[in-house]
Amino acid sequence: MLGVDSPLLVQRALSEDLGGYGDITSAWTVPAALRGQAVIRARQELVVSGLALAEEVAREVDASLMFVREAADGELLQDGDAVARLEGSARSTLTSERTMLNFLSHLSGVATQSRRFAKAVEGTGAFVVDTRKTTPGLRSWEKRAVVHGGCRNHRFGLFDLVLIKNNHLTAAGGVREAVRAAQAMRPHYIKIEVEVESELDLREAIASGADVIMLDNQDLEQLRRLVAVARDLKPDVMLEASGGVRLETVRAVAETGVDLISTSALTMGAPAADLALTLTVEA
Repeated sequence: MLGVDSPLLVQRALSEDLGGYGDITSAWTVPAALRGQAVIRARQELVVSGLALAEEVAREVDASLMFVREAADGELLQDGDAVARLEGSARSTLTSERTMLNFLSHLSGVATQSRRFAKAVEGTGAFVVDTRKTTPGLRSWEKRAVVHGGCRNHRFGLFDLVLIKNNHLTAAGGVREAVRAAQAMRPHYIKIEVEVESELDLREAIASGADVIMLDNQDLEQLRRLVAVARDLKPDVMLEASGGVRLETVRAVAETGVDLISTSALTMGAPAADLALTLTVEA
């Protein structure tokens, strides 16, 4: 399902590529009446994401261009598998090609990266979650891709979770003051999370009634120690590890006993998935 921002997002992407002048290469070299078929294929193992945007690109370029999905968002494909097929004007197909692939390659890359992280922590009881470090204008799509890959979403923006970080603590006068100020204002459905870097702040955050504790920038030994302290004080407190988490280290972080592991590597660190479109034309 497309979000309300999707047509505008696609229009902006196409405008960037067409520049108000159109696809001059296709217009000048491809006969207007020429029809063709094209297939988008994976050129690596990947998790598909972004099909709705790719389909919207085809529709925006040429309403008569047929876009048929051969896979579903969240599906794991192998090298050579078909992702989608197009049928119609050869010119329109070529005009659509790069914008469709840009969306699919990026979002499938995020989904594929998320699958790597999800597989890495299987069996630990911890979940890997994304952050607000996303591409401007693509956040909702990148967060969908994270879920398609098997990880989970953290907050969507500044509006759906109180996350008190070090600069908030400085401005508010400390953990206790910041948590109490937030508690006085929040409706019942908004949770409060506090970022802590020391045992003193951890103890104060739990005593103040924070719902979630973010253990930020800790080495594994210190992380295990702080998890033990937190579980002793409040066994069911939700604990999140954050800061510098990589695919190579995420399982060790999960094994410290935290509930959540947040990392921007799901979105900002995801390499683009390799896909290609091949066109054949009618004789």
